[in-house]
Amino acid sequence: MIDSDGYRPNVGIIITNKEGKLLWAKRINQDSWQFPQGGIREDETPEEALYRELNEEVGLLPEHVDIIGSTERWLRYRLPRRFQRRRRGNGRHCIGQKQKWYMLRLKVDEEQIRFDQSDTPEFDGWRWVDYWHPMREVVFFKRDVYRRALQELSELIPEEIRPRVPRGFLRRRRYK
Repeated sequence: MIDSDGYRPNVGIIITNKEGKLLWAKRINQDSWQFPQGGIREDETPEEALYRELNEEVGLLPEHVDIIGSTERWLRYRLPRRFQRRRRGNGRHCIGQKQKWYMLRLKVDEEQIRFDQSDTPEFDGWRWVDYWHPMREVVFFKRDVYRRALQELSELIPEEIRPRVPRGFLRRRRYK
C-alpha cells in the first residue's frame, strides 16, 4: 500500500526497559542496526500493525508491553533513488516511508525477546543501548526521522531516568 505521494505507511517500534535503555536490533546477516519497524496492511490500523510487527520481529505479544505513547504525526523519510521501486498492480512509485512511531515499555523478562516467530526473520541479535545511541548507528537516510521520533518521545520517559540530549544531536543535518 503506497499513498498518493509515494510513501508506504509503516510503524516504528521503540522498546524501553525500566532503566530507560532502548532495544537496538541487528539486521539478519548484516552489521546494520535499527529499531523494529514494518508496513501497515490495508485492513489494519497502525496499532494493529504495531502488535503484528512486534510479534513477527521480536516475538513479543501485546501483554508483554505497555504503550507509553506515539508520535503525534506521521514522520516521513525518502529512500535513496537506488532503493526506490515500483509496486506491481497499481504501478505507484515508492519514494519512502511515512511512519507512526510507538514507544513501548517491556513488562516481561528480556528472555521473551525472540526472532523465530517469522519464516523470514529480520533480526539475529539485539542489545540495550543508551537513548540517543541509535543516532550514531542508524543508516543515514533514516537519521532525521529517528531524531524527530526520539526527541518527541523522550518527553514520555519518567523525569528521573529521562535521557539528557547530547550537545548537537537535535540539530537537523543534511545527509548524503
